[in-house]
Amino acid sequence: MRWALVKVVIAVTVMVVVAFAVPLGLVIEEMARDRAFSNAERQAAAIGPTLSITTDRNALERAMASTQAGAEGRMAVHVPATADGDEQAAEALEIGTSRAAAKDLRTVQRTPRAAMAGAPGGSLLLQPTALGSGRIAVVEVYVPRDEVTNGVTTAWLVLAGVGLALVVGSVAVADRLGVRVVEPARRLAGAAHALGEGKLGVRVPEEGPAELRSAAVAFNAMADQVVGLLANERELAADLSHRLRTPLTVLRLNAASLGEGPAADQTRAAVAQLEREVDTIIRTARESKPQTAPAGPAGGCDVSEVVRERMDFWSALAEDEGRTVRLAGVGTPVRIPVVRTELAAALDALLGNVFRHTPEGTAFSVDVHNGEDAVIVLVSDAGPGIADPKAALVRGNSGGRDGSTGLGLDIVRRVAESTGGDVRIGRSVLGGTEVRVWIGLDGWRSPAQPRRGHRPRRRRRGTPGPGRADTAPGRADTQPRTDARTEVP
Repeated sequence: MRWALVKVVIAVTVMVVVAFAVPLGLVIEEMARDRAFSNAERQAAAIGPTLSITTDRNALERAMASTQAGAEGRMAVHVPATADGDEQAAEALEIGTSRAAAKDLRTVQRTPRAAMAGAPGGSLLLQPTALGSGRIAVVEVYVPRDEVTNGVTTAWLVLAGVGLALVVGSVAVADRLGVRVVEPARRLAGAAHALGEGKLGVRVPEEGPAELRSAAVAFNAMADQVVGLLANERELAADLSHRLRTPLTVLRLNAASLGEGPAADQTRAAVAQLEREVDTIIRTARESKPQTAPAGPAGGCDVSEVVRERMDFWSALAEDEGRTVRLAGVGTPVRIPVVRTELAAALDALLGNVFRHTPEGTAFSVDVHNGEDAVIVLVSDAGPGIADPKAALVRGNSGGRDGSTGLGLDIVRRVAESTGGDVRIGRSVLGGTEVRVWIGLDGWRSPAQPRRGHRPRRRRRGTPGPGRADTAPGRADTQPRTDARTEVP
């Protein structure tokens, strides 16, 4: 399409150049010819007054020498002889170098009218002049071909250069216009093919003419929608399956209290089988990395409210298992750019890990710290800890824990990274694992963008904050706390 446009522009420009340059060149040639013969006519007319007065050779030679053509030997004067019987007989005079044929001279004398005649290397102007005796003298002026074509070659070259410049300029403009039109269309077509081949990350720059920009915007929106739909399908299947682990944990704990007997053994076996099936569904659903978009201002929630709500649920299980629960920093509303259901799923994943991977009676705590540019949620326990914290943050990796799909922390990581935050795992002051969830508040930035240097002030490792007394087993202390429990390594 681009080269087709260039060819069309070349053809049109060439036609325009030819239509204007050729007639203009011919006009220039005619003007040069007229200029040369007009000059010859003026020089021939300069001899006329002398011829009308006298036919003396010396006088005529002096008159011829005063003209440019005469001085250059390009002029001749032909004075015919008088007729027989004339009282004032005179012989014919031939002054100067003649190049005209006798028949041309006789024709001009007989007419008498100025005429043009050919000559070797140029042309002749034959100008008749009436003498006092009634005779017709002929002034011959030789016009060389170089004088007739003087400036014509230069004019043709200038016209050709102008025409060539117009063609080159039009080709350059057409090429730029073609690139501006064709390249966006080519990119759009290539992106459509790539998207059809399953390359979901392909996008088109929104540039070019208005129509192609609109098409690029529509294509990018469509691609984002396709990616979102596919990601939502995978995440919905995985997250719903993972959320089943919360009631499964309760069911497993209840099954553990059934005592001994065939029914109890069957119930515990069924629960174990159900947990394995849920793990299989989660692993199958999350074969590729999901994509989580920022929630936006309208999709935020109050982290304190969500934490209190989920702790109300888990406190009942903690009381049954004799676990000491600590809760701090949830007395003041704190808005974060995370959807309520996503935050609840992340908290359930963290607390479910505590119940699944620590012995009964193991204490745990949940702290919320509100800073200028971030909110930190700390989930700590007094369990055995995680053997490999880095591996635990890799999606699908258990981090060395038996019976884990490694996807609970992946849910938490996705929630944090959707706000530009992150997740860290370290050793808590309780002696076990501490998971720090950093939730950014700086306007839904990309995780690749650096955060501001300010962070919430954290206490030194092992220094308790005010009001850190243990609550009764299974009861969450919901009084406002602003202390920080530990420094995450």
